[in-house]
Amino acid sequence: MHGNGSQRKTLSPQIQAALPLLACLAGNMALAFGPWFVRLADVGPVASGFWRIALAVPFLIALSYAGNRKPFAAVPALWLTLAVSGVAFAADLASWHLGILRTTLANATLFGNSATLMFPIYGFLIARAWPTRSQGTALALAALGAALLLGRSYSLSPKHLAGDLLCLLAGTLYTVYFIMMARAREAMAPLPALAMSSAGSMIPLLLFALALGETIWPTNWGILLGLALASQVLGQGLMIYAIGHLSPLVVGIALLSQPIVAGIVGWFVYHERLGWPDFLGAILVAIALVLVRRGPVASSAGATKSEAEGTV
Repeated sequence: MHGNGSQRKTLSPQIQAALPLLACLAGNMALAFGPWFVRLADVGPVASGFWRIALAVPFLIALSYAGNRKPFAAVPALWLTLAVSGVAFAADLASWHLGILRTTLANATLFGNSATLMFPIYGFLIARAWPTRSQGTALALAALGAALLLGRSYSLSPKHLAGDLLCLLAGTLYTVYFIMMARAREAMAPLPALAMSSAGSMIPLLLFALALGETIWPTNWGILLGLALASQVLGQGLMIYAIGHLSPLVVGIALLSQPIVAGIVGWFVYHERLGWPDFLGAILVAIALVLVRRGPVASSAGATKSEAEGTV
């Protein structure tokens, strides 16, 4: 703990303020590779979600103890919050992974990140305030950027309807997961909170995969290990850290960086060329992030408390 305090003193206020946003963007970049790993895996889509969690939990627990002798001391008081977050995340992964194989990557990215709008709305409801002019402008630019990013490849059709609905459900459940983890971050550091929530999602995912009759045991462990490390350890780890310091609006808009990275992956892997609307959409999302960080943005519930107690 003393080491953390000394490190903070050596960082300028500007760097300290920028770290959560950088972590949020980096986390989204790592998460954007998730659909690619799911499609490459030689197990069922829900089973790949189970292995994403099962392989990541030992890393998360080890990292939790590396930074704190008693990282899970607050768990008994938060067991219900962590349990709900774990089940919500399990349902999110299951529905999203099923949807990824039943619709286009563009649709899956769009609907799977519907928390872009839902989580900021939750933040405004908690604050009991309408968005400011700057925040409203940022949301509008982000929405326009998302439309440009996905507009050329987005399509609704009976063929994709089931996958679209599954991904929309996943986005809703992802919002519930964010809300629960923001509450957990009031009393816990990010890695222990993520470790406990992840552990709570393992059994539901395994039972659902078995109920669907999916192939559970893989032959190519490298893909699943990459999914676990990139998406759960790095991606979710950085995101859970970020939501303890950023407002739901900033987190919501930052989620739009995932389609940008997914588009780049599609360009190089599947030869899906990007056009000027894609680049313009990325620029609008970047402008929205700058706008929303310029003004006084209230941190999410518990951010101030977390910093005061030194839980990060």
